[in-house]
Amino acid sequence: MAAAILPYRGVLPKIAPDVWVAPNAAVIGDVEIGAGSGVWFACTIRGDVNEIRIGARTNIQDGTVIHVSSDGQGTYIGDGVTIGHMAVIHACTLGDGCFIGMGAVIMDDAVVEPGGMVAAGALVTPGKRVGAGQLWTGRPARHTRDLTPEESVYIATSAERYAALAAEYLAAGP
Repeated sequence: MAAAILPYRGVLPKIAPDVWVAPNAAVIGDVEIGAGSGVWFACTIRGDVNEIRIGARTNIQDGTVIHVSSDGQGTYIGDGVTIGHMAVIHACTLGDGCFIGMGAVIMDDAVVEPGGMVAAGALVTPGKRVGAGQLWTGRPARHTRDLTPEESVYIATSAERYAALAAEYLAAGP
């Protein structure tokens, strides 16, 4: 079973050759995924009515949905980003090295600056800006505190571990 890599309106996703895409994931339309990234089981990345750009060594964990807005911006995800299981990422910008917790929702025109962290289950409402090195929690999400140095190291370590795991899955083959 191969992943569903599908064109939309004649535009086929551009996926670096060393990206691992789980067999039951779907990547559709105007999507670009950078080197060493991983798209895990049951993810949907749907670039049908706008573009999605995902950087290198970024991991999109199980059950996550990434989509766009037809009358707003695309979705832009930087390098070394960790997106936890079952997150919803919609028409927003995630800076390099940020961390999005399990079940979090990031809505239209929101920005998570590089090194920012959104807690599990948090809801970042439209237009909000999570600052670099900040932890946001709650529904709706609010700035709770600044990250500790240990948490910032954990974010980078998480992205590295997932990039290594994706490479392992890719090397194992179908």
